[in-house]
Amino acid sequence: MLTDRTYPGLGIAVCLSASAVALAVAPVFMPEGYSWFSHTTSESAAQGVPAAWIARLGFLLFGMGVLWVTVQRRDAWKRRATVFHAGFGIFMIATAVFSTRSWDATVAYNPIEDAIHSVTATLVGFCFAFGVLLLLLRGRQEWRNVRWLDVVALGATVILPTAMMLLPHLAGVFQRLMFFVAYVWYLREDYLFLAHSNHSPNS
Repeated sequence: MLTDRTYPGLGIAVCLSASAVALAVAPVFMPEGYSWFSHTTSESAAQGVPAAWIARLGFLLFGMGVLWVTVQRRDAWKRRATVFHAGFGIFMIATAVFSTRSWDATVAYNPIEDAIHSVTATLVGFCFAFGVLLLLLRGRQEWRNVRWLDVVALGATVILPTAMMLLPHLAGVFQRLMFFVAYVWYLREDYLFLAHSNHSPNS
């Protein structure tokens, strides 16, 4: 049965899914030399790279989808967690606007834009980690059987960036795993919204 939550819930799912598809297919359109094993999603949206708009669209849709689910889940998340997840959405959109330098050292780039991208990308991870942590510490009553995903997501924010630094030749793989975890986490929150589980203790 359709409810007043059905259309926004489905819209969020479509937005996040379309983002995931855009980031997944972006490497196919990259010039020779790009490897999804070692190069990140940011590098598929880099300055001066042909078809970079595909990955940038993925970032934009991801940010918009997260902001949308944040609006719908703000009562369940409460103020502090909502601020961090809204920050995730805003800074993800900023990564679509400000791009990193190309992996090809011969391609000209704007160093200021590259620096801004580094800051916004870092803040994306920071906001996700603290947003999830706050909800985990609150001990939400809803859907306790899927709260393990909060633990997995929080662990991923520590383990995967560390793995990227230790094994740079697999940085693209580890970063995409991080994106996958984030997509699943936000889609789970969208599902909880659709399931009318917006009641949780005050914080």
